[in-house]
Amino acid sequence: MTGALDAAVGVASVLASGTATASAFDVLTTRHSYVAFALLLCIGLYMMIANPNLVKKIIGLNLFQTAIFLLFITSAYVEGGAMPIVPEGAAETQTFVSPLPHVIVLTAIVVGVSLTAVGLALCIRIYDEYGTLRTDVLRDLLRDEGSLPERPAIGGNDGGEADE
Repeated sequence: MTGALDAAVGVASVLASGTATASAFDVLTTRHSYVAFALLLCIGLYMMIANPNLVKKIIGLNLFQTAIFLLFITSAYVEGGAMPIVPEGAAETQTFVSPLPHVIVLTAIVVGVSLTAVGLALCIRIYDEYGTLRTDVLRDLLRDEGSLPERPAIGGNDGGEADE
């Protein structure tokens, strides 16, 4: 129990001294790609959740994917790293960069483009069928045609017994 108390006192003293805020400021000023990652991730997530338009949701998904790609490429950076191609007979004393994150991101880009194409094609079909791309209007239209069940009554009544 005293170990947790000592840790809390240590954290409080670091925060009071201002070194924690200085290091956060240093991260913001020196690691631009991490700031761009956080911004793209938040904007993409917000667009997917808050927008009722299906095309804007797809754009938000693309921003979210781009943020993840940026994180993978940024985390693969090695200070002073070289290409992992070693000439025959040379010594392997140098620091090398792993090509695996770059290959994963290239594959993910292809999958992301395919997902976007399928999503946009579905949006075209939905618009042709229902005349709208707003999710709330589509939900109401699908309930009216019987494809979706009605919303349950508020108050816990499951519809099996009549109100008295």
